[in-house]
Amino acid sequence: MRKTLFSILLTIPLLISTNLLAQDNPVVVMETNKGTIKIELWADKAPISVANFLRYTDNNFFDGLIFHRVIPGFMIQGGGFSPELVQKSTYEEIKNEASAALANNRGTLAMARTNVVDSATSQFFINLVDNAFLNHTDETPRGFGYAVFGEVIEGMDVVDQIAAVETGPGRGGHQNVPMEPVIITSARRQE
Repeated sequence: MRKTLFSILLTIPLLISTNLLAQDNPVVVMETNKGTIKIELWADKAPISVANFLRYTDNNFFDGLIFHRVIPGFMIQGGGFSPELVQKSTYEEIKNEASAALANNRGTLAMARTNVVDSATSQFFINLVDNAFLNHTDETPRGFGYAVFGEVIEGMDVVDQIAAVETGPGRGGHQNVPMEPVIITSARRQE
């Protein structure tokens, strides 16, 4: 009895600290016209990218935007364009937090960027498969990689449904654009 009680008392602080750590990573609920996607943001591993994403989320920036680039077997990308493929103005570019410890695996969320390493703003993508070629391998512009900062914790079936939509060319030379818009109706922090 005494041994059991002692074991229970030892596990209580571990349970409490594990629960507190989980609470430090916010969850964003992204509603789309295809269903709901819940994303845990890794504030403990990628604080700059998470703060950036939450800044856009808290200002309702993503509401009404689309997943404008969908490539089956690769990723779905959104967070920058209206259904008419008009690019929305963004905040300043952020530092790229890509690291070898954070891999672009299936279900992870990463910052989209141009060929410039520190050029990410509002656009993000969700990996449909393990995309090792997007991982950080070195400090060169080619090897720097794409910053992973979260993971889908519910709704990968919705992500896969988005990945299966018919795509084609869009206005302004865009490629892999869903023929029927996949709209982010809202993105909010989970209460």
